[in-house]
Amino acid sequence: MPLTIQKLASRLTFRQLQVYKAVYELRSYSQAGDLLGLTQPAVSSQVRQLEQALGTSLFEYIGRKLYTTAAGERMYDAVKGIFAEILDLQTELAALEGRVAGELRITAVNTAQYVVPYLMRPLLDKNPDVRISVRVVNRATAIERLSDNVDDLVIMGMVPDGKGLISIPFLDNELVAVAPAEHPLLSQPTVSAEEFLNSRLLMREAGSGSRLALEVHCNETRLKIPEAMILGSNDAIKHAVIAGLGVAVLPKLSILPELQLGTLQILPIEHFPLRRSWCLVHPANKSLTPAARAFVEYIQKNAGEFSRQFDKQSHYFPHEDF
Repeated sequence: MPLTIQKLASRLTFRQLQVYKAVYELRSYSQAGDLLGLTQPAVSSQVRQLEQALGTSLFEYIGRKLYTTAAGERMYDAVKGIFAEILDLQTELAALEGRVAGELRITAVNTAQYVVPYLMRPLLDKNPDVRISVRVVNRATAIERLSDNVDDLVIMGMVPDGKGLISIPFLDNELVAVAPAEHPLLSQPTVSAEEFLNSRLLMREAGSGSRLALEVHCNETRLKIPEAMILGSNDAIKHAVIAGLGVAVLPKLSILPELQLGTLQILPIEHFPLRRSWCLVHPANKSLTPAARAFVEYIQKNAGEFSRQFDKQSHYFPHEDF
């Protein structure tokens, strides 16, 4: 016989719901335990108590793989809704007290991952109830996520035109031409762009921000980009350059340790570095959450300080504008 709401409520705990949600999303008792700081037997016990209170099985093993029952699927929808309501409640209660709380979902392009951590700390110090999640993706995926409106904010450099977007520049992004130590081009007082491009150029995949910036520059200066080795990340390109596979254009802030060690060197090329800006981006008609609004205001207010902070990190490796 089904329990009354009062009896069911007296036998359910938020801890059981939290454990169930973790097991469902991770499809693993042991990983859920690691996430929540519980032993696997403790996780199993919480799930078993929840199943006993509901009078139905939520999970089942087929072979060695964990599956969710039909009741378990319906339970997850309910649990997800409960926790979403709690998050909304926390945000509203914080607002009543003049505080900012809630979740802030940010997507950042690969190039910006070296900058994002420095933006987080002061915001979290001031607003400890804000929970930030950051997803790092390539530019194509960032544009797709903007179109699907799945994030609060996106941090990117080359913002697409004509997409109904609000773009807030906040920090310069210098893209420098680099070669490994002892590369023949380093012995020359100046290097032409053609010489650089034809010295076994290494590039990101089509659509990435750093590649697009180089393509735009070459189009504007009527330079032809030769066939290049394609690698899937800036880190992969950085290590390929250090290994002597070729030369590349990389964000300066992503290679500061290598510049300091001398394993990478900036080449003196006319019209380099390429200068772009990192921007906060969101759809123009998007209603920002309190946490997202606080982050935007914080970035706008402190943009000058960010520039000074990162200039201080990179001024040891000067370049010349030709």
